[in-house]
Amino acid sequence: MASTDATPFRRVRERELIDATRALFDERGVQDAPIDDIAKAVGINRALIYRHFSSKEELFVLTVTDYLDELAELVRASVDGSEGPRESLERGLDAFAGFCLRYPAFLDCALSLMRRPARELHDRVSESVWFRLGQGMAALLSLLTANLAEGKRTGAFALEDPAFTANLLYTQILGAMHLARLGGGVRELAPGVPEFFRTDPQQVRVACVASALATVTA
Repeated sequence: MASTDATPFRRVRERELIDATRALFDERGVQDAPIDDIAKAVGINRALIYRHFSSKEELFVLTVTDYLDELAELVRASVDGSEGPRESLERGLDAFAGFCLRYPAFLDCALSLMRRPARELHDRVSESVWFRLGQGMAALLSLLTANLAEGKRTGAFALEDPAFTANLLYTQILGAMHLARLGGGVRELAPGVPEFFRTDPQQVRVACVASALATVTA
């Protein structure tokens, strides 16, 4: 596993590598960000990357964590506490859905992480990277959990476990926004005849927020 040495130089270099990876993700997509191009963007040999990360996977996980940190700040800024629980949740979820539209690479990364068992991912990254991913997830989910707990307390929401429901809504938003990422759906034009139709990303955004609210609204 990668060294956990946290000298100022290592932190700066790690920041440069994460920024370069994210820039390539946003420009080209997750599947077209090879290590050689990341190293070139930072101005180092690719071998030096592995002095900071034990694998390309660790670098990608920390890039997802960087997205999550920004998303948590966006959701926090969207929920100012002056509104009721339902209105606050709606604003927070809309910010979340909008972030997925703005950064399709984040959506791809987040869904990719969800497709594999947690234990398998844990075995492939260092404890420090695993912990930082958990911190990024928890920072976002804690905002939703607090909002849901307040809604439960006031009777605005019908739910048993706010933390469980926050995780449910997180995955629900990601799944729904994948429809916007795909850009279309499939319907039956005639018996046995499929037809592809385009979807409006903003329509998907509105619908997925409404669906998430329906999940918890009493």
